Amino acid sequence: MADGNFDAVLFDFGGVFTQSPFEVVRLHGEEVGADPEVILEVLFGDYDRDDDHPWHRLERGEVTLDDALTEIRALAGEAGLDVDPFAAFAKFGTGGSMADAMVERTRQLRADGFRTALITNNVKEFGDGWRSLVPVDDLFEVVIDSSHAGVRKPNPAIFHLATDALGVAPERCVFLDDFPGNIAAAEALGITGILVGPDRHAAITALDALLTP
Repeated sequence: MADGNFDAVLFDFGGVFTQSPFEVVRLHGEEVGADPEVILEVLFGDYDRDDDHPWHRLERGEVTLDDALTEIRALAGEAGLDVDPFAAFAKFGTGGSMADAMVERTRQLRADGFRTALITNNVKEFGDGWRSLVPVDDLFEVVIDSSHAGVRKPNPAIFHLATDALGVAPERCVFLDDFPGNIAAAEALGITGILVGPDRHAAITALDALLTP
């Protein structure tokens, strides 16, 4: 079993094991000459909140991808955005060697006796695709997919689903995510957060420092 102050490590998926979707959208906006912040707002809404924006409802599994696309494209038109906000996803990649390093560190965590869980805001229609990018079932004891759970980050309930399934108190968990609002929501519950940036190795170093007795 794991020793020290922590028993479990909780992970986000996009931006931790893959490129950050937020960064991909920003880069796409710059390439096509559109304001990246406008694209982000139209596509994802206020990601610090869990509200009725079509992307939020999509991630909660309340609407289909096609219906969300229709609504978001209408929002793009209202915002005067003359590019397809979804075109950015064509540039989405796995994250390369840095993501591989995160996979290997997660494997080692399990070998060392740490409990592991994935907490992902995701889309039902993307399920086969994202699960093919990393060995999900080998890495995580528990997978909380927002589109199946009916709740998404930053709602505190999604973190409780993970900690309850693991049987580990929030104070004994570390959480890695690339979005500051999700880290703040986890920390409000007593979970220790690590904000993941473009350099995954920095996040791994921060994790190692926390887990070293």
